[in-house]
Amino acid sequence: MNLTKDKHIVLIGPMGAGKSTVGSILAHKLGIGFFDIDTELETKCGVSVNLIFEIEKEAGFRKRETCMLKELLNKPPCIIATGGGIVVTKENTALLKKSPSEIIYLRTDVKQQLYRLRKDKKRPLLQCNDRKKRLTEMASIRNPLYESLATKVVKTGHQSAHKMATIIIKHYL
Repeated sequence: MNLTKDKHIVLIGPMGAGKSTVGSILAHKLGIGFFDIDTELETKCGVSVNLIFEIEKEAGFRKRETCMLKELLNKPPCIIATGGGIVVTKENTALLKKSPSEIIYLRTDVKQQLYRLRKDKKRPLLQCNDRKKRLTEMASIRNPLYESLATKVVKTGHQSAHKMATIIIKHYL
């Protein structure tokens, strides 16, 4: 069975794991569509995720995220890069579990996240004084959720996004 013809490939994991970058490369290599939930929300709403968070708070953003996930899961099989918090909403995890999807968890540690996100100023949940503490708190809640949802787990590290995409195609698809 060719997964790219029968199922969505959904990338989950914490911010900074490389979901958007790896997803785009995977889609290009496999010749299928690619959608990043945050980018799709920004396009649909005409404003940044930051502004959605500012105006509607996290709860409002999560509702929009769920609607976008539903929309993308109704498309023909494609690559979907989720936001790091997709797993905190029970409706989202239920949608993913019942969808025809290969769910790949890009696992990374807080140290790697801190390095990759060191210059990032746009992520709403990182606008705090102690990023390490925030990322550690999120990891303690979210990592078990990613693990329970994933059909495949890929450890990210120091390799490039292109190398990650190649590893996923070679070993997991």
